[in-house]
Amino acid sequence: MSDLPLVSVEGLSRSYGERLALDRVSFGVGEGELFALLGPNGAGKTTLFKVLSTLIPPSEGTFRVDGLSPSGSLRDVRRRLGVVFQAPSLDRKLTVLENLLVHGAVLGLGGSALRARAAALLERMDVADRSRDLVETLSGGLARRVEIAKALLHEPKVLLLDEPSTGLDPLARRSLRLLLAELARGGTTVLLTTHLFDEAEEASRIGILDRGRLVALGAPADLTREVGGDVVVLAAGSDADALALAADVAVSLGSYPGRVAAVGPTVRIEGPDGPSLVPSLAASFGARFRSLTLGAPSLEDVFVDRTGHRFDEPAGEDGRAA
Repeated sequence: MSDLPLVSVEGLSRSYGERLALDRVSFGVGEGELFALLGPNGAGKTTLFKVLSTLIPPSEGTFRVDGLSPSGSLRDVRRRLGVVFQAPSLDRKLTVLENLLVHGAVLGLGGSALRARAAALLERMDVADRSRDLVETLSGGLARRVEIAKALLHEPKVLLLDEPSTGLDPLARRSLRLLLAELARGGTTVLLTTHLFDEAEEASRIGILDRGRLVALGAPADLTREVGGDVVVLAAGSDADALALAADVAVSLGSYPGRVAAVGPTVRIEGPDGPSLVPSLAASFGARFRSLTLGAPSLEDVFVDRTGHRFDEPAGEDGRAA
């Protein structure tokens, strides 16, 4: 396996009129890596997915797949990409096998080789027993597996998926994640977008997007370790209540070697030995918060730490928090 990234993104920006959807995004994804782009709605994930799948060009910057740039080798780049869109792309009135055969013909494949490839993929996706069933009879999870089989027909080096767990029940989501991890172990580079923390946690590395910018990059465990210590969250009644409570908590804790911040209607305390803070917080401020939670840092804590706002906090028209 090469040390060079199979997918290399350098300074990608994309504008829609005056709105900057991507702002100088850079990262690399290695061969056989399961890489997740995590971010809330409006973070720029789908725009980046469209650029990487060559549906739209970047306004600035470049990206390469296997050393090739779309600007110079568009057809060769597309041959190396398998793409699974968020919206279903299967013909519901055709059978599972017919969908793969039609797509294969569009790709220039045919004959016994195409049928053998389709059969092998359906077996690998664990849907071979449904090959003669109409797509409209499949569950969401099974249909997503067929979508992946379709995307892998031409043996791409990179599999791109936009929010692949959308619309799936928890069991189907779990099954899909195991499948994607298996594909990565087999040498396929998997790059997906997601707004689900548990999906991102299972990636070998993640990039966190917020308002068009890449704010964190690394292995999930490394990113949460950087936050460090414990996280105590006090749920206040409103944003204003949280601001006032955070100021008073900071004074009360004095020289405590941690961080106290109001984030929306909550107060977050990040630092060592969180359990020791609980009794004094409850005694001094119990009447001013609705609940208290204590835990180790999560990817959501990483997001808050890097951005200063909640994951679900809407952005205003200027791209800043509303």
